[in-house]
Amino acid sequence: MGEHRQISTGVGTFDAVGAGPASGRPVLLLHGFPQAAIAWEHHVDVLGHAGLRAVAFDQRGYSPSVRPDDVADYQVDALVGDVLAVADAVDMPEFDLVGHDLGAVVAWHLAAAHPERVRTLTAVSAPHPAALAAALREDEDQRMRSQHVPVLKERSAERRLLADNAAALRQLFEWRVPRSEVDEYVSRLSEPGALTAALNWFRAERWNVLPDPVAVPTMYVWGGEDVAVGSTAALSCGAWVNGLYRFELVDEASHWVPQEAPDLMAGLLLDHLR
Repeated sequence: MGEHRQISTGVGTFDAVGAGPASGRPVLLLHGFPQAAIAWEHHVDVLGHAGLRAVAFDQRGYSPSVRPDDVADYQVDALVGDVLAVADAVDMPEFDLVGHDLGAVVAWHLAAAHPERVRTLTAVSAPHPAALAAALREDEDQRMRSQHVPVLKERSAERRLLADNAAALRQLFEWRVPRSEVDEYVSRLSEPGALTAALNWFRAERWNVLPDPVAVPTMYVWGGEDVAVGSTAALSCGAWVNGLYRFELVDEASHWVPQEAPDLMAGLLLDHLR
């Protein structure tokens, strides 16, 4: 299993899990909402056993030592800065970047703004933000799928998500993620201030701008049963990649591809990083 560790940076200390030799090809993995680095634990272990040096870390708000109060501190530029700070702290001047859900959103922004740091990009579930924005303008189906986002920004969101033993928070996983893993996320997000910090990623969205097209080799992985991202956004994602592009459809998977098909996802990563 991967080694749990802490990574000290100028903005604070991030909790992380890592595996693989120090000389291995570096890979950084970013989790989404409402998860943590352990969402990538299996994949980190597989990558490490294959000789790569893989690190997944609890991002801003999820690491207790990096949990600012101001919503503005969760805009995407700060989140991208955190990834670069972690990469610098673990001596990764260039790395393969993997992200799921909101972690993929951060990854799209980073790859567009700092292509000199990113060898390849793998985005899971969340397409390029410009592809999603266009779908929201043009596609009623996508607007329906995204109705949960304004709800997560409401001031009452924390109370509603944690009520009745966090029933609504648990339901977000659609019973597709192992119960023990969900229990761990609920436990972490029940800590004082933790869920507010996670929700501030959504509340800070109004300060974010859409990233440019991505030039690095990119793989986008989409679950055919994803309730949050429809086919319009998923199938148009490639228009926002100027470099080599690979689209992978996992037919019977939902938004939670890394947990529903862990071995398949790990295999896709190994093949993409070959």
